[in-house]
Amino acid sequence: MFDLVDILKSNQSQQDDKDKITSVLFYQTEPCRSLVEEAFRFEGVSAPEICKNSDMVITDHVRQQSVEIVLVELNSSQDVTGDARRISHLLPSHASVIVIGSEDAISTIRNLKQMGFYYLFWPITKQELIDFVRSVSDNRQRNRGVGQNRRAKRISVVGTKGGVGTTLVASELAHQLVSEKKASCIVVDHNYTSGDLDIMLGIKKFEKREVQKGAFSSSLDLSSAQSLLTKHSEMLSVLALSSSQYSADELNDYHNSAADILSSECNFIIEDVSGSSGFTHRNQQRWLSSDCIILVLTPTVAALRDAGRLKLSIDSMDENARPRLILVVNNNFPGKFATVTEDDIEKFLQCPVDVNIPFNGKIGELLLEGERIARSKINASGPIHKLASLVVGESVEAPSTLAKLTNLFSRKRQAE
Repeated sequence: MFDLVDILKSNQSQQDDKDKITSVLFYQTEPCRSLVEEAFRFEGVSAPEICKNSDMVITDHVRQQSVEIVLVELNSSQDVTGDARRISHLLPSHASVIVIGSEDAISTIRNLKQMGFYYLFWPITKQELIDFVRSVSDNRQRNRGVGQNRRAKRISVVGTKGGVGTTLVASELAHQLVSEKKASCIVVDHNYTSGDLDIMLGIKKFEKREVQKGAFSSSLDLSSAQSLLTKHSEMLSVLALSSSQYSADELNDYHNSAADILSSECNFIIEDVSGSSGFTHRNQQRWLSSDCIILVLTPTVAALRDAGRLKLSIDSMDENARPRLILVVNNNFPGKFATVTEDDIEKFLQCPVDVNIPFNGKIGELLLEGERIARSKINASGPIHKLASLVVGESVEAPSTLAKLTNLFSRKRQAE
């Protein structure tokens, strides 16, 4: 008799563990909220947290709790794919995301699948919802399903040559994505001997992680990859390695493997591919496979010529596999020393300049004081904000006539 009781208790415990799914619902309508609550309660599945669907609420909630499944209702959305893409950087990469929507289109399912999101067409029954949630949970346990496609977006900030300000742009972008867009980031430093990433990021007493002999012989897993990170804040970390016992190419391969493993732990991997690192032209395979390439150059003939070579590599890729390109002109010297204009750059590269960062002599002083350009009141602040918005896919308003005239007047003053 006692054995039978123990068996029954054991079975009940196993059932409880099976249905203990940590989840959260971000709802737009009361019918959806009511159905989800009733379905979970009726089936004995752990009730999800219930929150209103807004960017601020999503950001605050998912960062504070460890959730397995995130349900996002988009029944009120006019563009399910667009809205899902807009909030994708707010959601932790380790969670499985179920989008609930009433948009009946195969393209919607396909687009969400590419983002690593599941799609549940509304209206649904309680049983359909629970079966779907359990299926997603089972996929998580077995490491399969579209959720496996949820990886950090890889953004390669590529310098056309040394000294164009690649590390500055990468650092400011990372801070802006974390502070304003509420996205978690890992900055990857591809300069294995020196560099000033710590100064640009404002990290004190920084040392690159030393890779010892024999490290390559052991398999790299998530735990060991995380131990290589230097944490700057809760949402911003740095992967920077160094070694006196391995060649730069060997270290680069190890570095890339660690970054790939860590891509499940953040929203963005920002790779600082400075021209001075030596990998810009030598090892293009890595940054050419990024989700987005930010090409940084200065208004000089030498930088423009190298930019042309790099862009040729991008243009030669198959159109379907070609990453998005954002062209950034960084004026890190007074305008009177520029040897090419923005029009020259656009004509030569046959693409528009997306972001133009004006020269400002106070930038160095701000960085040494631990301040951020984007948070300052100098003229270089606006372009940094624009760059972050472009990266996350937000619409950027075209500058007004007054803004264009102000910018033109500012450049003329620099040239004098």
